[in-house]
Amino acid sequence: MADETPGADQTAAGAGAAGTDQTPQLSLRTQYTKDLSFENPRAPHSISPSQEAPNGDVQIKVSSQELGDDLHEIMLEFQITASREGDVVFIVELAYGGVFTVRGFDAKTQPLALWVECPRLLFPFARRVIADVVRDGGFAPLMLGPIDFHRMYQQRLAEAAAEAETAQA
Repeated sequence: MADETPGADQTAAGAGAAGTDQTPQLSLRTQYTKDLSFENPRAPHSISPSQEAPNGDVQIKVSSQELGDDLHEIMLEFQITASREGDVVFIVELAYGGVFTVRGFDAKTQPLALWVECPRLLFPFARRVIADVVRDGGFAPLMLGPIDFHRMYQQRLAEAAAEAETAQA
């Protein structure tokens, strides 16, 4: 029989419940489709089975809005245009959001949580919505590849630094 101290686990749990635990916390409270549009302007000609697969242009934007009380809305916005031989065959626009509780991060790591980790958690669900709507539009499902949200964040920082430098000149 192991030697155990009664109540040891309860004390540790009680300290966290009392708010003294400063461990960073990131949790997804809800996620949702805010806006979705699918256009198939050349149907039914564009969905002929003998047609080659369309080429796509994918634009992705990430935004963050503080809602208060450690709550943040993160929005992924996709603009996808697929074309074949110069003709647009479909357009998908999706704004997919989530509300996250973000607390206990320092000033250096909180932006990484908001701009990298939160979008990374939302992305698989947004990718599924896009795949389903493209399939329902008569095309093979569009399965977007992984996105490097850390690189996107670094680019955002570099653009902000360049804008600040230009404003000072």
